[in-house]
Amino acid sequence: GRAAAAGARGRQSEGTRELIMATAERLFAEHGLAGVSARQISEAAGQGNNAAVGYHFGTKTDLIRAIVRRHNQLIELRRVGMLERLGADAGPRDWIECLVRPLTEHLAEPGGPSWYARFSLQVGIDPVLREILSREVRSAPGMVRVAAGLRPSLAALPPEVRRARLEMIRHLIEHTCADRERALATATRPVRADWDRAARLLVDAVAGLLLAPVTPAR
Repeated sequence: GRAAAAGARGRQSEGTRELIMATAERLFAEHGLAGVSARQISEAAGQGNNAAVGYHFGTKTDLIRAIVRRHNQLIELRRVGMLERLGADAGPRDWIECLVRPLTEHLAEPGGPSWYARFSLQVGIDPVLREILSREVRSAPGMVRVAAGLRPSLAALPPEVRRARLEMIRHLIEHTCADRERALATATRPVRADWDRAARLLVDAVAGLLLAPVTPAR
């Protein structure tokens, strides 16, 4: 009986954590990180205890890290699946597909509007939190494999050009996905959530950025 009660409490606690993360993600996406307090998150999540965020996660930074990790695990599962289907003759565009599509497919998964792209954009504004998000993504095994696959295509670029283009690509993917997500969420009439088209456009744009010739300095 005690074991069953403990299991029920654990499931209830996990359900509360999921509810708090989903609520915080939406509020952060809509109002920014600085514009939302832990108390507001607890209230919006229907928690009688206004300190619920602190009880379940600790600090607001810990909550943000948990949200990032939860999404990144799901995106990483998709990416690893795509990588396993790559052939030995995979070219730059194949690796770029593995960079872009796991995210766009993840954003297309919910039945209603998603908030993660806009949440990620808000996290990217804060230098410290941006590093948390970036570290989580870069260290995932799938992303390590994508980076290794793209390395030969980047070898001829001067280091400063390579760094600048990778930063441009990060901005391009983040803002394109956030803009698409926002358009879907704020539409006054039903619109087609064509994330596949968004992915195709992004793959073309990222390939163009990575593979474009370098203009010599005058």
